[in-house]
Amino acid sequence: MEKQQSKDPLHGVTLQKIVETLVEYYGFDTLGELVKIKSFNKNPSVKSSLTFLRKTDWARKQVEELYLKTIPKIQSK
Repeated sequence: MEKQQSKDPLHGVTLQKIVETLVEYYGFDTLGELVKIKSFNKNPSVKSSLTFLRKTDWARKQVEELYLKTIPKIQSK
């Protein structure tokens, strides 16, 4: 019997991996312009961003959506 794969494109991708990938691709300056949260603009760090995103659903959703839009750009490099 074959295992069914999840149709969720974020399945198996940790929030930390998402944030690290976006920071590597955009840098905190651009990321802070794309997703307006303090943890990307004031003393940015992956750790502070993760803490905020885990508590704030609307911000996490924006970051996940940006990640999904960015993956094809990263893969085409």
